[in-house]
Amino acid sequence: MTNQLKTSTDTKNPASVSTRSPGRRAWAQFKRTRRGYWSLVVIVTLFLLSLVAEVLSNDKPLVVKYNNHWYIPVISNPAETVYGGDFDTPTDYFDPFIREQLRRGDNFAIFPINPYHHSTLNYFAKAPNPAPPSRENWLGTDDRGRDLFARLLYGFRVSMLFAIALTITGTFLGIVSGAVQGFFAGKVDISIQRFMEIWGSMPELYLLIIFSALFQPSIFILLVLLSLFGWMGLSDYVRAEFLRNRQLDYVRAARAIGLSNWQIIIKHILPNSMTPVVTFLPFRMSAAILSLTSLDFLGLGVPPGTPSLGELLSQGKNNIDAWWISLSTFAVLVITLLLLTFMGDALRDALDPRHLSFKEHK
Repeated sequence: MTNQLKTSTDTKNPASVSTRSPGRRAWAQFKRTRRGYWSLVVIVTLFLLSLVAEVLSNDKPLVVKYNNHWYIPVISNPAETVYGGDFDTPTDYFDPFIREQLRRGDNFAIFPINPYHHSTLNYFAKAPNPAPPSRENWLGTDDRGRDLFARLLYGFRVSMLFAIALTITGTFLGIVSGAVQGFFAGKVDISIQRFMEIWGSMPELYLLIIFSALFQPSIFILLVLLSLFGWMGLSDYVRAEFLRNRQLDYVRAARAIGLSNWQIIIKHILPNSMTPVVTFLPFRMSAAILSLTSLDFLGLGVPPGTPSLGELLSQGKNNIDAWWISLSTFAVLVITLLLLTFMGDALRDALDPRHLSFKEHK
């Protein structure tokens, strides 16, 4: 009982945080920033839901029972002839004949919450496209009749996965470049700095336009091109951390016992130089989402047909009367970027030694 009281008292007493490890101390400070902590919870929840978008929004049933046989069309869609149709093609579950077949006897089908895929064209819709929000399409449809909620759900997933991939790639390149500059310094540092000045002066947008004309648009090419330019900002912060830490006593002790340069970099200096890296991760994800959205808006992003927030914004511009397209897409972007910004602010406060020290002595 005494141990339980002591543990509960320690978690509520800021002064007790100083006895913890730096990682636990930073996490405790991050959780105390409620806005950042709940932003993390919300965006992780939304991202996990988007990963199972096929289960939440799809034009194929999750489970079908027909003539005492069970099917899972969301995984393997049987041919129309299975349900008494005439063509040996994948079943269209919007077909009134198929719907009638699934209602007969003890046949049934369990559809997702939103019975539309991001590519679904509902040829049996009653309203002209783009259609306003209704009971059938919660957020309306775009100019081709595709469900807007499904496009936003799948587009959010594409944006988050692209942002994560671009953040990981750019962070890795930035850490390697900054570590090499800061640790070896001297001519190595000056040479890489001059290269960064030349490389950073290249017109990134023009290069994207040229490559989009030479190659078929793909997310991979877009990821490579943006990664080639997205590492330089983080590299400067890592370089500054390495320049500061390379002169400290623990690095000199590591040299004295015979550790190699790369052992010192990876095992000793890098763990103590990760504060700017972790702090900037949410902001780098925000920049990646904005970059992808902007390029898609200009038609230089993902291949046609891929669900994209930028493509929806372009549709909203071209269909000003269809206010639901611009409004819903803008809301998704603003909420996503706000959540990432709140997370970044909370991480910055949690990893700031001055802020943490103030909290501990308050």
